[in-house]
Amino acid sequence: MGQVVSQSELIQHRGEWNRHRRGVVCVTGCFDLLHPGHIRLLEQARALGDVLVVAVQSDASVRASANQKARSQQRPKRHTPPRPITPAAERAEILAALASVDYVIEFDDPSLRELLARLRPDVVVRGAAAGAEKTISSDDKALEAIGCKVVRVPLEPGYSTARLVERIAELHA
Repeated sequence: MGQVVSQSELIQHRGEWNRHRRGVVCVTGCFDLLHPGHIRLLEQARALGDVLVVAVQSDASVRASANQKARSQQRPKRHTPPRPITPAAERAEILAALASVDYVIEFDDPSLRELLARLRPDVVVRGAAAGAEKTISSDDKALEAIGCKVVRVPLEPGYSTARLVERIAELHA
């Protein structure tokens, strides 16, 4: 079973992993309403190294991302509950209970680049929509500049937290 730790504790562990030549893989995300797509992504990430670290987006960061996304969409949207539904501390605890996960930390979106620069994982895994596996973002380039390999794992078709939230909203409409 994994552990929920602070960023500073994680960085201390990183020194030990370096000494023992343990490959570190990091996955970042919201992980609200865990579903099989999340599980499969984490299992694939785990297969890429010795230690799997999951960085969970803070509640404030998720809300800010949701607000930004809503402003960019011009079509009217059905009423859905505000995100995240599950608080960050609970999401972290659930993720730490998964066999594939070694460590879980919480991050605020603006500090993610700084965190990854301090942690310097060997691999950063990102979920990718079908056909976008080879897309290279400016974040990817920044990670590669500090020595991280970026791996895009295709998302599992049919699984999404947004779809789960919509189904729940429809059931209660």
